[in-house]
Amino acid sequence: MLSKKINVLIAGATGYVGLDLTLLLSKHKNINIKYLCAQKGIGKKISTFDKRIKTKLPKISNLTSVNYEELNLVFLSLPNGEAQKLIKKLYKYSNLKFIDLSADFRLTNPSVYKKFYKKEHKAKDLIKYSKYCISEFAKKDIKKFRIIGNPGCYPTSIQLPLIPLIKKKLIKFNNIIIDSKSGYSGAGKNFNKKFKHKNLFSSIQAYGELLHRHVAEIDQEFNKINKSNIQYSFNPHLIPTFRGLLSSIYLEIDKKINITKIYKSLKKYHKKNKFIKINKLNKKIGTSNVLNTNLCEISVCNTRCKNKIVIYSAIDNLVKGASGQAVQNMNIMYNFKEQEGIQ
Repeated sequence: MLSKKINVLIAGATGYVGLDLTLLLSKHKNINIKYLCAQKGIGKKISTFDKRIKTKLPKISNLTSVNYEELNLVFLSLPNGEAQKLIKKLYKYSNLKFIDLSADFRLTNPSVYKKFYKKEHKAKDLIKYSKYCISEFAKKDIKKFRIIGNPGCYPTSIQLPLIPLIKKKLIKFNNIIIDSKSGYSGAGKNFNKKFKHKNLFSSIQAYGELLHRHVAEIDQEFNKINKSNIQYSFNPHLIPTFRGLLSSIYLEIDKKINITKIYKSLKKYHKKNKFIKINKLNKKIGTSNVLNTNLCEISVCNTRCKNKIVIYSAIDNLVKGASGQAVQNMNIMYNFKEQEGIQ
């Protein structure tokens, strides 16, 4: 495992995800944070935006002042559409690798990107050099790519329990119901502009039932495993808490498959995955155990309906759903200990 430090830049350092990412990397023994970049707060200390960050770090600067030749890795926590433009400019620097926490390199088909994000992809020629990486599913391939598309928070919570079961064909592929609830930090610092309803901090709000953007990457990854039609409904909700995400996934199983087999299969699949915890059968869970961690906690439970089960999957949307998984992906890329900085 490498012991040498690598130089990194964090673009979008003052957003919710950027701050969590800065906090994690500031404690990582293999990382030297060379630049913290943002559009606002130029010249200010990062601790101005987050009192948790105690380490002495570079002040906020503009991307135009960066010497890219002295860097190894760029983290991009930018609005959708911005990372692709920056990576297109910087890809000529062969010393650089990129971990993009937006949606710009999650999708392999630029026309699907346009459909869901309402804009043309500006770096179509670089998509083939990128890799969509949920850490637990990408360990063998991640080192081959310079551009890593970090997954969305909802798809992370959904795929970690479902992908192993789809691979083994242990569930029926019709009528999968996914009910997910996330803290409002998932919408970013401008959430008030995205959600016009009142009482944001004291009510639950359903949204994006028909064409939520994360459906595109869920479809893409499901189709890689099983090209037959996997029918599911995905219903996201915003809840009046800052962080945390819980997905309740309702599944039908064949008469020949019992809940114990589902449980044992997930337990076996994730046995070596340090950040996945499979609870005992029928244990009800929430987000309390995963807040401010890189853990995904999964519970397989019976329902009152015959041959129907529910799987609960809980993560911190800002950590395992974003910054923590980005650090985990970096650790795998550079042969650091997988849990370094996020243990």
